[in-house]
Amino acid sequence: MERLHAVEESRRFGARTIPTLRPLAWLALGWHDLMRCPLPAAAHGLAVALFGALLIFFARDRFWLLSGAFSGFLLVSPVVATGLYRVSRELQRGGSPTLGDALAVWKPNDGRLIVFGLLLALAGTGWVLTSASLITGFASAPVRNPQDFLKHVVLNDQSHLFEAWLALGGVLAAPVFASSVVALPLLLDKKVGVMTAVLTSWRVVLENPAPMAVWAAVIMALTAFGMFTALAGLVFVVPWLAHASWHAYRDLVDASGIEERP
Repeated sequence: MERLHAVEESRRFGARTIPTLRPLAWLALGWHDLMRCPLPAAAHGLAVALFGALLIFFARDRFWLLSGAFSGFLLVSPVVATGLYRVSRELQRGGSPTLGDALAVWKPNDGRLIVFGLLLALAGTGWVLTSASLITGFASAPVRNPQDFLKHVVLNDQSHLFEAWLALGGVLAAPVFASSVVALPLLLDKKVGVMTAVLTSWRVVLENPAPMAVWAAVIMALTAFGMFTALAGLVFVVPWLAHASWHAYRDLVDASGIEERP
């Protein structure tokens, strides 16, 4: 019964069709928001970069684990950006949001955001464990550092481990992306349930397969850039993509007439 209610409720939201390259406009709008309100953006970006540095420190000799942990970051990144969605919303309303406004979304008074965050964390953990099991179980030699990963996984002509690793990652990442691409901004903005937000997100992706493929590629490319710059690039990449994701939601979902959250 609850699932049927969520399906009916999700139909209240219109899924707009957009041009294929519209995601590039989201990047421009996101950068504009970042420049207008840099403090919350810098705080979020620094927090993610420092978390990545801690991962490297504690797993520096276990790249079989680190590779999955970093790629799993793509799955949970929408949760990290939640506070910045609120910043973009306030800017769009003509307000002057502060770091306190961004952090206020984490107050434990909205179980929906907590539930969705836990679901994404579970998906990320599942990928980390799957990745680690695959590499430790099938690599031709122990993988302790990036050079080992490159030699024994990526460039190993005797196996298809790297292809299998990428394929499994894609199989997990695709439904998570489809479930979350507009779900968290929608949960932040409107009084709807988690299932309703997820179903709306899927409708958006099914209505716009080409633009969503472009958007997914942009997210992966910028995140990879952030990681391969010794994590320094994440300081601006994370908030940039977060602000851009808010504008993606506003472009893709017609939520007019639905009660807003304060």
